[in-house]
Amino acid sequence: MQIYVDADACPVKAEVERVATRHRLRVFIVSNGGLRPSQNPLVETVIVADGLDEADKWIAERAGPGDCVITGDIPLAARCIEAGAQVIKHNGEDLTAANIGNVLATRDLMADLRASDPFRQGSGRAFQKADRSRFLTALERAVQRAARAGG
Repeated sequence: MQIYVDADACPVKAEVERVATRHRLRVFIVSNGGLRPSQNPLVETVIVADGLDEADKWIAERAGPGDCVITGDIPLAARCIEAGAQVIKHNGEDLTAANIGNVLATRDLMADLRASDPFRQGSGRAFQKADRSRFLTALERAVQRAARAGG
């Protein structure tokens, strides 16, 4: 069992490391660069080539049953769910086979609305302290589900 973090703009890397250390799980922090590597021997910083969705591709090629993926990228989440991984967003929202279709449809609808109205700005509310707490609880649950799924 491993944890994969889509690290670009991820506000909960420290929380992932804390939970992973408690459970002695390996973590891959994946990005295009610009991150300070962790000193934790369980955490590996993976720098992928520059390019569109390179971090997503790296994660999607590796994540499977028994793994957890942390991402706010909905298409990546869909690929990882299809592969059998547990997926949670940075705010603690579980993404599952039961809800990913609606989440993808909402994402596409919002993209269309933003494209049709150039004055529509913003991507939602700011990350809150409650989101961090909700994330920690969700990650603990996801680790337990992944452990059961991985055998």
